Amino acid sequence: MSYDNLSRRHFFFGSLLAGAVPIGGYGSVPSLRALGYKPFYNKLNVAAIGCGGQGGVDLNDAARTENIVALCDVDLDRAAPNMKRFEKVPLYRDFRVMLDKEGKNIDACTIAIPDFMHAQVGLACMQRGKHVYIEKPLTRTPWEARLLLEAAAKYKVATQMGNQGFSHECHRVAAEIVWSGAIGDVTEAHVSTTPGTHPTGLQELPPEESVPPTLDWDHWLGAAPMRPYSSWYVPYNWRGFYDFGTGQIGNWATHTAGPVHHALQLGAPLSVECVGIEGKSSITFPNHATIRLDFPARGEMPAVKIFYHDSARATDTDVYSVPGMENETILPPSDNLADKGRPTARPRDPANAPPQRPPSNVRQGAGGPGVKVFGERGGGPQPGILTGNGSVFIGTRGIMATCNRGEGVWLLPSARWKEYVLPPQLLTRSPGHMLDWVRACKGGDSSCSDFNITSPYAEWLALAAIAFRVPGKLDWDSKNLRFTNSAEANKWVKPAVRNGWELKV
Repeated sequence: MSYDNLSRRHFFFGSLLAGAVPIGGYGSVPSLRALGYKPFYNKLNVAAIGCGGQGGVDLNDAARTENIVALCDVDLDRAAPNMKRFEKVPLYRDFRVMLDKEGKNIDACTIAIPDFMHAQVGLACMQRGKHVYIEKPLTRTPWEARLLLEAAAKYKVATQMGNQGFSHECHRVAAEIVWSGAIGDVTEAHVSTTPGTHPTGLQELPPEESVPPTLDWDHWLGAAPMRPYSSWYVPYNWRGFYDFGTGQIGNWATHTAGPVHHALQLGAPLSVECVGIEGKSSITFPNHATIRLDFPARGEMPAVKIFYHDSARATDTDVYSVPGMENETILPPSDNLADKGRPTARPRDPANAPPQRPPSNVRQGAGGPGVKVFGERGGGPQPGILTGNGSVFIGTRGIMATCNRGEGVWLLPSARWKEYVLPPQLLTRSPGHMLDWVRACKGGDSSCSDFNITSPYAEWLALAAIAFRVPGKLDWDSKNLRFTNSAEANKWVKPAVRNGWELKV
């Protein structure tokens, strides 16, 4: 692949390549102002739906540059530190009430709540003309991902998925390396995640418990069918349950697969299949599994098979061994572009970090203090094999690896990286994931994780989640949003919701 060919390709971040700015500044075009955009120097009025955990991170990120005008959370205990920080801001338990009462004061909403409610809340905000920043993995099902894409187009709002790695320097360099032809044609890639700290492999539902006085259980369930409360769901471990979350696919694969999706210009797969599973359950995600997705040729890029290794450990019998790299450390360190004189992502300002909760007698896991921790982390990286959070690209002329959210990139063997000269920049660089969205809200270029980019991405990730539940090769008809050979798999394409929570653009 030559640089001459690159000009003929369609790249993600389309308008970012042009870097065009209206003469009068962002938001200066009258038609944009009519759609609710503001001059760049005016602050957005932002409402935060979900204020604890990652919601608190998003809230505080937005507050660095914009006005916070409303808060909404069903769990007063989880959100307490941030609510205290913004104690003069109106607080709601029901997002619908907040939108009705505060709608005229709100320009945009951050949404960081359990996966199964992303589509309901996001759609309600967009229907009221609010720009939306929705945390990864965007949606729990492929049908919902398609719906949010249609809604964003209909209501003409600025959108962003909270997969922060898309804004990292290394993520964009990884795409530029692939497009430069440095590793040739990529016909196979492997994506890996560590084991999570949420429940997996359960064979029966958790026991019923009393609902804490600080939690509105009915509003937490939202569109989901009513069920007894359990602390196994709230505040964090819902992500391990099929009815509420997407397991490590939503928790980490949304990050680790990002460079693969972007660099390889992936669209919809032709098929998805679970090729190995351990600890299968009808209630939660399994303990460990491997999913294969087959994608067709895209322009000059050949057909590619993508393997997703869920909760990969060095002790797994099917752990992926990178060919010819038996003595290599596979995943690069984060921010390793500093060694090549390129800037890396800005570190988070500690002064703007959300307040910490008091220590708990429960070991702190990925969900923060006070969260029950499940699962096994396993040992550290082993030479020659892919474990941990990262991806490996297998090309006809070489191998490339990325780590975490795309925060590190290098060629294998690592000796090749030491002498490698990075290709010219093709993609503009990000001011920061939240600021990228803020700019789009004010009439600037579309954000790097605009739903035009991330809805198709979330869609194929959600297909991988279905493959955990249904055995065999599942043939996917993207145009009609259905599997052509499995009625069982089609049951999970669209969510089941309570009466009154139906979704319609």
